[in-house]
Amino acid sequence: MAVRKATKRLYLIPVLSKALDILELLQTENQSMTLESIHRQTRISKTTVYRVLKTFVHRGYLSQAQDGLYRQVTRPKKMRFGFAAQSADMPFSVEVTESLKDAAASVGVDLLVLDNRYDAATALKNAEEFVRSKVDLVIEFQVEQEVAPMIADKIAGAKIPLIAIDIPHPHATYFGVDNYRVGVEAGETLAAYANANWDGKVEWVIGLDLPEAGQLVQSRITGAFEGIRGGISELPVESFVRIDARGMRDRSKKLVSDFLQRHPKDKHILIAAATDTSALGAVDAVREQKRDKHVVIVGQDCIAEAILEMRQERSPLIGSVSHEANSYGPSLIHLGLALLRGMTVPPYNYVAHKMVTRESLR
Repeated sequence: MAVRKATKRLYLIPVLSKALDILELLQTENQSMTLESIHRQTRISKTTVYRVLKTFVHRGYLSQAQDGLYRQVTRPKKMRFGFAAQSADMPFSVEVTESLKDAAASVGVDLLVLDNRYDAATALKNAEEFVRSKVDLVIEFQVEQEVAPMIADKIAGAKIPLIAIDIPHPHATYFGVDNYRVGVEAGETLAAYANANWDGKVEWVIGLDLPEAGQLVQSRITGAFEGIRGGISELPVESFVRIDARGMRDRSKKLVSDFLQRHPKDKHILIAAATDTSALGAVDAVREQKRDKHVVIVGQDCIAEAILEMRQERSPLIGSVSHEANSYGPSLIHLGLALLRGMTVPPYNYVAHKMVTRESLR
């Protein structure tokens, strides 16, 4: 009677085995090699060899010279980035945080996330924590321009590279939207609505501003006013009103409600908001005052709640400029790694944006 030989089951991952074969070959040869020679010696398909090599270069296990040769390098320590999120209560900040977490995980970067809580004192404490934790790079997302130099000074004093989102900080590389340009496009959308529906008649233009963030973020409202002027000529300067809504929903609702109560008979009102959170506060006020037919609003950020609001046929929120939050994570990680590798990067790095309206959502 034949005895069936027991076989030991191996739980192997074929592509990982091939990747290790390639890495071990480079370790054994201890010299630069071409893709062709690696393919020939390992007998692994050239496509697989190419993809494995590119992955090892991306993760820092190999280097590739200008002549295309690959070589093993001393494995650097795992990078650790510090990210100070604007606020866990602000939807756009949450979207950016999630995008950054996913991007960091995909390239093997550790991410220490702290919440600035939309508060200057907290942002300062978080900067100190990053210094104590000896992170390799800091990504700062906070709203107070006044505290930006203090945060930047603490980070620079520890010789840690700094990337600042949306608000410029001394010593920092800027990353975010072109604030003036996104404002202009919001204003052009409001002007186009007034021309199409009100024969170009406008009684008030309100800018829900964010002065605490400084002049660059304020240029969203400056740009919106210019976009409206470009589409509707001869609007008197006294028709334009800037209100410090601080980017907050409840505050925006109260301020817009107060304005509408002071002008109960005015019927052609355009509102440009610095953030969608402010824009949604304005929507709340317009509905409460039953002025839906008299007011139209455009926001910034294109957060999920704003999109849901725009889909409502009679909503006063007619548009929002998308800052493409899901692109922040990959771009920030790429920018941070480039800085740490000593590469030259532009001082201002702008993300793509697009105007989203009820019609484009259809």
